[in-house]
Amino acid sequence: MTLHVIIIAGYFLFVLLLSASTRKASSRSSSDFLVAGRSMGVWVCASVIAGEWLGGMSTIGVSESAYLKGSLQPVLYNLSIALGMVVIGFTVAAKYRERRVHTVSEMLVHLFGPGARTATAIPFLLAYVILGFVQLQTCAGVMSGVLHLPWNLSVLLSSLVTTLYTYLGGMHAIALVNIVHLVVRTLGIGLACVLGMIKVGGFGGLQRSLLLSGAPAHPFNPFSGGLDYALSLFLGGFLGGLAAQASIQPIFSAKDPATAKRASLLSSLLIAPFGLLTALLGLIARTGNFVDPASLSNTKSVLPALLASPSFVSPWVGGIAIAGILAAILSTVAPVNFAVVTIAAKDLYQAKNPERVDDHRLVVISRRLVILVNLLILPLALFVKGSVLDTAYLSYSIRSIGGVIIVLALYRRGWINLIGVKMAFWGGIAAMAALIFLNARGVLHVPQLYGALGAALFFLFLGRVFEALSKRRWRGS
Repeated sequence: MTLHVIIIAGYFLFVLLLSASTRKASSRSSSDFLVAGRSMGVWVCASVIAGEWLGGMSTIGVSESAYLKGSLQPVLYNLSIALGMVVIGFTVAAKYRERRVHTVSEMLVHLFGPGARTATAIPFLLAYVILGFVQLQTCAGVMSGVLHLPWNLSVLLSSLVTTLYTYLGGMHAIALVNIVHLVVRTLGIGLACVLGMIKVGGFGGLQRSLLLSGAPAHPFNPFSGGLDYALSLFLGGFLGGLAAQASIQPIFSAKDPATAKRASLLSSLLIAPFGLLTALLGLIARTGNFVDPASLSNTKSVLPALLASPSFVSPWVGGIAIAGILAAILSTVAPVNFAVVTIAAKDLYQAKNPERVDDHRLVVISRRLVILVNLLILPLALFVKGSVLDTAYLSYSIRSIGGVIIVLALYRRGWINLIGVKMAFWGGIAAMAALIFLNARGVLHVPQLYGALGAALFFLFLGRVFEALSKRRWRGS
């Protein structure tokens, strides 16, 4: 058994034991299980928010994309998320916490009435199911690359760990373990990046090696993919965060509105630098000096293969760094899957059966949903293929629609109505699907986010038109 395997196995065991220690605290009420009794302080809350963003996308996704593109373009993902959290801190964070809600759809119910619940919960559910299986794939990519396990077995083991992790302690477990994840991922990835940059001769040496590998002439320019693509990344991260159930659920869990605001702002400082570290590691792998491209089972295993290479760093540093990747992924997988559980429990199950579902029953149902949600996501992780960042941006496009609606509803309530909100979600999803189809066939080359947002704004306006026409007919009669 290699040192890498021992460190990873030990870390997984530690995470599960830590989660088990929170089981009693999470069982007192549905509020304890779903939002940690609304008791989180600034650092804990910020750690959970950052943990949701600094997962498979910021590790496997960013390094994979940097490796394929040969540039630092993927760092825009983290920068856009950090900017989004700053905006959330100054706009909606305190308002979310003041309403004492559990989900984004519940917030929309406060603003538009009960009719908004199911119509908005289902699109959010779809967005997080997509993100859930992508994150599970990234966790499996690490396990497969380091432990040399078959892909399917790696997916199954990753699903088992994340299911137990969430089932045992709910939001209490996520909060406690995410603090540990924050330390491990920062130490592991940071140390590997610093040592790696020294080995390749700093930025100058890395650029020379990248040019020899066929990378773009300016690999350190994050806008090398064009301003159009960069803008779509920024909009997706910025707007998607405004209605991101998994990263906003910790805001719901903050002990008061002021804490919610401060935690959102602090989380941006934890999120922004991390993408640079993993993107640089992806570029180091691109040089071919430490990783043989022919040895990679798929590009998702670029980062773990680099860290497991004895010619890159020592097994101790590599093992800690790989544990850091797993820490990052676990800190996202759990909140993402838990977001699906919370939406299903509060917006679908309890909302449809308000008289039959008491608080104890809701805790039981939520725990059962943890298992059910992971069983739903498992086959998608096994059989759906595609680039991590590209697939995940389907989720961001849907959430961006919700972000626009939330901001307008809070600050320009008279501009939109319930009919427009419903049409905006489903019209935006339809436009996004149409663009995916047309882009794949070369008919168009338009980022799907633009289609989703453009259609959503059109339907929000159309909802106001329908309302005006309806009032005119009523007056005429």
